[in-house]
Amino acid sequence: MRRFFSRIIKPLLALVATAVMLGATQQGCTRDSGAKPAEAAAAPAVPEKRENGVRVVELSVTEKGYEPSPVNLKKGEPVKLVVTRKTDLTCATEVVMEGYDINTPLPLGQPVEITFTPKESGKLVYGCAMGKMISGVFMVD
Repeated sequence: MRRFFSRIIKPLLALVATAVMLGATQQGCTRDSGAKPAEAAAAPAVPEKRENGVRVVELSVTEKGYEPSPVNLKKGEPVKLVVTRKTDLTCATEVVMEGYDINTPLPLGQPVEITFTPKESGKLVYGCAMGKMISGVFMVD
C-alpha cells in the first residue's frame, strides 16, 4: 500500500496542486486580481479633445482591460471613441454596448472609431462580447 501511495498518489497530488496554482495565475478573460473595479476607481483625468464639436475619447485595450475607465461623459453630447487593442492576451477583441447597437470588432493594433451620443445619465457599462467579463465604464452626467 505504501508503495502505491508513493508511486501513484504523491505524483497525482503534486500534479493537481500545480494545476490549481497555474489556474489561479492565468489571465484569460479576467482582470488583474489586484485591480480595483472600474466603478470604485476615481475617474482619471482624460484630456478633452474635440473635433467639429464632437468629444473624442481615446481608449486602449491592454492586459488590464479597457483604459482609461471610468470616463466622464455628458448626456446628449456626441462622442467619438477611438479604441486601439494593444494586446492579444484578452478576450476584449470587440466593444459591445447595449442600447446603442454597438458591437464593433477591434483588430489588433488598429484604431477603430465608434460614434454615439449618451442618452441617459448614470453608469454606462461597455465591454467584451463574453458577457462583459472585461468591461469599462462611462459615467454620464
